[in-house]
Amino acid sequence: MSRINVVLYEPEIPANTGNIARLCVCTGASLYLVGKLGFALTDKYVKRSGMDYWDNVDLHKVVSMAEMYKMFPEARFFYLTTKSKKKYTDIKFQEGDFLVFGPESRGLPQEYVTKDTAITLPMVEGQRSLNLSNSVAITVYEVIRQIGL
Repeated sequence: MSRINVVLYEPEIPANTGNIARLCVCTGASLYLVGKLGFALTDKYVKRSGMDYWDNVDLHKVVSMAEMYKMFPEARFFYLTTKSKKKYTDIKFQEGDFLVFGPESRGLPQEYVTKDTAITLPMVEGQRSLNLSNSVAITVYEVIRQIGL
């Protein structure tokens, strides 16, 4: 397990996943792709946005969140959502935490956003959401700010 773990639950946009893969390489984070992907990992847009970083990504394809919990029964999972009032900056992150992000078009399923570890990135009232790769970058760098690189 990495010091930082990024989980993309059913990502839909290949360029976002490529950007996030590159971020993971540059920050030493592991990347877990969970569930059905909205693209093939061989997609040219995934490859282009990840550039030549793909060979260095600590990448894991996992069938479901249930499988993730079985793989890491003692781990802490934080669910990023616009439906929480708890800010990501209110969390004291630890090495090995998992940051879970939902699909771009619909976010995480209700069962995750109602957990007490659901957190949000503050935004101006009335706005829908930030871009997925931006949200991952903001959150990963908060973890780095707290625990170091």
